[in-house]
Amino acid sequence: MTALEKIEEQLASLSIAKRSTLVEEPAYLLDIDVSKPAQSESSRFVAVSCSNKSIRVYNRETLSFLREYSNHPGILNGVRFAHTCDSTVFSACSDGTVKCWDIRLSTQKAVQVFHGYPSNVLISFDINCSDTILCAGTEKVEKDTFLVFWDARGIADCASTSKEPLGVYSESHNDDITKICFHPIKPNLVVSGSTDGLVNVFDINKDNEDDALISTCNSDSSVSFIGWSGKDYKQVYCVTHDEGFCWWDIAQLDTEDPITLLHVVDVREAIRPENDSLHYLVGGLYHEKADKLFLIGGTSRGNIHLMRCSADGLSLVGTLCRGHSAPVRSFCWNLTDESLLTGGEDAQLLLWKPGAAERALPKKASMKIASSVQKRVRVHKSSLKSRKR
Repeated sequence: MTALEKIEEQLASLSIAKRSTLVEEPAYLLDIDVSKPAQSESSRFVAVSCSNKSIRVYNRETLSFLREYSNHPGILNGVRFAHTCDSTVFSACSDGTVKCWDIRLSTQKAVQVFHGYPSNVLISFDINCSDTILCAGTEKVEKDTFLVFWDARGIADCASTSKEPLGVYSESHNDDITKICFHPIKPNLVVSGSTDGLVNVFDINKDNEDDALISTCNSDSSVSFIGWSGKDYKQVYCVTHDEGFCWWDIAQLDTEDPITLLHVVDVREAIRPENDSLHYLVGGLYHEKADKLFLIGGTSRGNIHLMRCSADGLSLVGTLCRGHSAPVRSFCWNLTDESLLTGGEDAQLLLWKPGAAERALPKKASMKIASSVQKRVRVHKSSLKSRKR
């Protein structure tokens, strides 16, 4: 058995180890992140952003509830732990702020607040791997859409309780910036995705936006998820709101070779599981040990499909069943112990591990909370920026 076959077998054997359910006020689980462990340690915490405008924090191993931050005046759009301090977690809000929380404290008050400009409605964000720069993407207001940057240094000692932006990029997208993802190991590189269909890679060490823009790739659709992949993370990929998939090799920019590795217009047509179906994509994960990119999708009944990506196309690796009872909205992969966390519209947070055995529990009935989530799928613009690859 090859190393890849062994890893794919592990993925296909993922079973529920733990589960936690929102009982008091059920809500969709929209985003998940795990704390970054110190050397030789395992992750201690899980943070989840919910459709009821709250951030919930759990113990990573037991999924026992620890605390909740609920004083958000707007819609939450993401949650991220700091890389250098596992008790520091960030959340972005449509009120134009990114808040920083210290989960060691019992207070409901954020220890730092990063303010955008007055018209900014933040709908995406990320923090770089050195915890020095925060970046958030905005909704389009009139003709403007921005990438907003802040200096995040000093989060460990909370040197300042309120921070204003360092500046913005304003010329590279012409619609809502739906996703932002910093490079896993290079703190100066960031990729952004938008409903304008463009996926832009920037080097923020450059003096201005024009020089910072390394590449512009066109997905031909509204971007719902982006990420980095490949050895040294020289590839970027995106998933679109109409279940498409695009994959590019940025290392080929200065060569004659095409940068597009794969473009699947509709993954639902490309992947047809036996006795099942694929209704939507959630996102992707790059498996460093296997040097392979995988996609995660699912069904309206809560089944989760894992798919392998190659230049030849997509192939189904396995299906995780009997976990969720409604669509899965979020996930987080942990390479250290090969585990997967998933969150759904059934208000359940599940921890999957290879070969795990869960004590028998009744599967939770499907929940319908349609009014509590703002869908951001838009009619895609036919005229996109001329600067495309």
